[in-house]
Amino acid sequence: MTITDESHVTPRSTWRSRWLALGPGLLAASAAIGASHLISSTQAGALFGWQLVGLILLANLLKYPFFRFGPQYTAETGHSLVEGYARRGRVYLWVFFVLAALSSVVSTAGVALLCTVILSYLVPASWGLGVPVLAGALMVITWLLLVGGHYKALDGVTKVILSVLALSTVVAVVMAASQGAVRQPDFVEPSPWNLATLPFLVALVGWMPAPIEISALNSLWVKAKAEDRTVLTRDVLFDFNMGYVVSTILAVFFVGLGVFVQYGSGKELELAGGAYIPQLMSMYGDAIGAWATPIMAVIAFAVMFGTVISVVDGYGRACAESLRLLSGRSEMTRRHKDLWITGIAGVGLAIVVWMSAELGTMLRFAMISAFLTAPVFAWLNFSIIRSERRLSVGIRVLAYAGLAFLVGFGGLFLVSELGLL
Repeated sequence: MTITDESHVTPRSTWRSRWLALGPGLLAASAAIGASHLISSTQAGALFGWQLVGLILLANLLKYPFFRFGPQYTAETGHSLVEGYARRGRVYLWVFFVLAALSSVVSTAGVALLCTVILSYLVPASWGLGVPVLAGALMVITWLLLVGGHYKALDGVTKVILSVLALSTVVAVVMAASQGAVRQPDFVEPSPWNLATLPFLVALVGWMPAPIEISALNSLWVKAKAEDRTVLTRDVLFDFNMGYVVSTILAVFFVGLGVFVQYGSGKELELAGGAYIPQLMSMYGDAIGAWATPIMAVIAFAVMFGTVISVVDGYGRACAESLRLLSGRSEMTRRHKDLWITGIAGVGLAIVVWMSAELGTMLRFAMISAFLTAPVFAWLNFSIIRSERRLSVGIRVLAYAGLAFLVGFGGLFLVSELGLL
């Protein structure tokens, strides 16, 4: 293990060392920039204009400590966050393992189905390839990449994909804004602040920027990256902050894309099924030109494919590591990791085939599930790091505020669903 704790050595962080450390944080960003950005953020802008930007920024701010605790814990202790759960107690580890195992197939199915729908948009209809065939091909390729040991190549590719997506999205929003508002003169601005829109708000926040258990996956990626190089704590946090800031800013730009292209235009917004994907791609075409639509579709597919690979690999590592610690084995073998990767990919594929016509329902279920389990993962992370590491007053206060936000918002949703409001 070659992570260096800078409290015991002279800091040697340079811009070159920071560049070399980039990877785990960007992989976490790649896992985040999926349905929460491509679907929920653009729909938020198309339905409610800029009204939900504050909620999106608040969610990112209040969740920040819980995501940061993953790479920070590994950078400062040399142990993964999953090992931290085990050191805290078997109950902590069991809670994480059960929830992570359930989240692994739900999240995998959600992002894989969205990726498959984008792929079906790219593939000529004359080929006659349905969602089950395309999803099967997607998961087989994902499995081969991960089990074949070629996953490290994604570390470099992710930097290129995120750069291209960020640049193209910013250009699309700027060009759309330059064309003026599309709002009709008689358009009445709807309010999102009512119980009827609460499920949409919960889904929006649930994967914004990602499920909190991604912090444990990020922790395992940091540890894996440190196997063949020395990584400074400051560089690890730079990598994490870079990915987190990029994903937050892009969420706002995706809201802007919905605002400038669809908000108040009088066009009916597709909220369910795969019908929203062509609408989403046409946003880029309307903003930049028809020639850009297929290019953006390819980029969107690349981002979602990277998300699928990151999610399957990360959850596979987390579940395998949890089971290793629960069984008392000395190390996680590649065989056990590959078995979990195979199982997650297989079950995720089965769910995709089963719900191939219900993209909206699948994504909404995955996002709401992530939101309702978020307080548990947040509390696990906070309780572990505060018991072993010294936290600044600002981070500690922000963590308590984040817990209150997650518990309060989740409780409001459950009370509403039970018909008590």
